[in-house]
Amino acid sequence: MKTISTALEIVEAARVSADVFGGGSSDLDTRRAAKRRFHRLASAIHPDRAKPEDRVRYSAATSRLNELYRSWAAEFEPADSRPVYVGERGEYTLGGLVARGSVANLYRSDAGVVLKIPRNPRANSMIEAERNVLTDIENSCEAGWAVSYFPRLIDRITHVGSGTRRQIDVLDDLTEGFVSLADVREAYPGGLDPRDWAWMHRRLLRALAAAHATGWVHTAITAENVLIEPDRHGVVLAGWSFATRTGSRPVATIGSDRDSYPPELGEGASPAWDVYMAHHLMLRMLGEQTHERMKAFADGCMQDNPRLRPDAVDLLGEFDELLDLLYGQRTFRPFAVPSMKGQ
Repeated sequence: MKTISTALEIVEAARVSADVFGGGSSDLDTRRAAKRRFHRLASAIHPDRAKPEDRVRYSAATSRLNELYRSWAAEFEPADSRPVYVGERGEYTLGGLVARGSVANLYRSDAGVVLKIPRNPRANSMIEAERNVLTDIENSCEAGWAVSYFPRLIDRITHVGSGTRRQIDVLDDLTEGFVSLADVREAYPGGLDPRDWAWMHRRLLRALAAAHATGWVHTAITAENVLIEPDRHGVVLAGWSFATRTGSRPVATIGSDRDSYPPELGEGASPAWDVYMAHHLMLRMLGEQTHERMKAFADGCMQDNPRLRPDAVDLLGEFDELLDLLYGQRTFRPFAVPSMKGQ
């Protein structure tokens, strides 16, 4: 291992276990090499090596490293030795870690699905909230037209093990071809061309209109929770474990993104909460490319008084009128994320 700082950077930058331990096969030499790398990294970033002011960072990196190694081992060990979770509609073998959300980890499984497993059983109610939202949307006459803008709930699991009970959602696998707006923002640090943002925002508004029609408020519209499919201009609004019914307070908020929340944070949620966050996200995504008319549009949706903010369903038409005014007749604009090229 070169240096402690390099070890920290390797662990902190990793998005999936293969970023640290490589892909490859389950042969004995590969597993031994991964285990040696794990031990070298663990030794380099052990909290005992840190200065007092750095111990929190080292501890977080150590926890992350342990999680990545467990994920790598689960993916590359023989299939018959991996954990199997039993749902209402089938059985699912645990694969490698593909994403780490605010309260849960996503693991690839067989049959093109992922398992969303809360890291702490106290988040079970949030997993159940996501189930309720996705079920309501799928079955709703008012919102059924919008199912493509939501993750699809495949199955539900109640797992009891090691003295704990966890609720687990089985969702369709959106890890191939999709990328989060957080990744898009990283690829376009100067901001998106408003013409590219246009199709993303129109679809985001449709997802919100559908959710609000069924009485749900997302409450956590951040760049990490909006997934796009660049080639087909697809948008999926994820992160529904934070959702709550209109008038209720969310169980949790994302502490690392408090600037995105509306002034009424701490009060009961309303559709206006989502409208505020969606347009805060708009300004962050456009950055230096923000057109003055688009900024005025966003500002109108971010007024301090939630009663003065337009409804998402009304904004669908208003945003289209703004686009017509700025750009005229719409045409399809190919969009690519540089980090995805060649995949």
